[in-house]
Amino acid sequence: MQNKIKVGKFTIGWDEPLTLIAGPCVIEDYDMTYRIASELKEITDKIGLNFVFKASYDKANRSTHNAYRGPGLSAGLEILAKIKSKLDIAVTSDIHNADEAQLAAEILDIIQIPALLCRQTDLILAASKTGRPVNVKKGQFLAPWHVSDIVDKIISDDNAQGVLLTERGTSFGYDNLVVDFRAVAIMRRMGYPVIFDASHSGKVSSRCKLINECDCDHHTSYQKELCGILAMAAAGAGVDGLFIEVHPNPKQARCDGDTSLDIETLEPLLMRMNLMNALRVIREEPLWKGL
Repeated sequence: MQNKIKVGKFTIGWDEPLTLIAGPCVIEDYDMTYRIASELKEITDKIGLNFVFKASYDKANRSTHNAYRGPGLSAGLEILAKIKSKLDIAVTSDIHNADEAQLAAEILDIIQIPALLCRQTDLILAASKTGRPVNVKKGQFLAPWHVSDIVDKIISDDNAQGVLLTERGTSFGYDNLVVDFRAVAIMRRMGYPVIFDASHSGKVSSRCKLINECDCDHHTSYQKELCGILAMAAAGAGVDGLFIEVHPNPKQARCDGDTSLDIETLEPLLMRMNLMNALRVIREEPLWKGL
């Protein structure tokens, strides 16, 4: 039996509307962040989806030390609070250390745990103690059955308000992510909603200078043409929501422009996913009972 997760005015679960967790990778400034949130709210209201706006106040895991990280905890949360109030939407962001958790929880509706930190016990426990739902992005180094240990950490606290599990691909060899959709079924059996990260599941890292002595700097790229295919496959596998980073002009985004979808292309994808999701109530019971 899958637990449903209450977030603001809506509920995430197998017989609920599909949930979109989306926004820019990082907060650039108030105006751009508000613009993206407003457009996403308009799209999801039109289609009839649950919506959680995501933007990071600090990207502490950038590849290089001089890359833009965001406005920081205090200024970033202030921007998210204004947007949350003005648009009447739920918001989320990722935390990187336990000391941030309680302050972030005063604004955020969901606490997000980055994939690279998904096994950090102190961070997980601090997030669960806030009384907010915790969205754990499954590490690309982690087998799906090991996620149950993370779930146990979260629900060990009496304040825990539930878990969301986000699939974001698995490392196969160096710098190559592959999505094994069996992970969706395996994690669903843990009793909590599963989200699919369409932005990062096709990432390919390149360090050309270190290998080929070419003029390219090392960076992260993404096969964007696969984004829709992966998202639709995830809908068919029975995910409860989609995580995706978007930007009005990905080439000018200050973080993860290569992995961000142009916001103008999002609505058709969501409409197709929503049609897939409409079949869930019909097929859910026989599909999962035999697993």
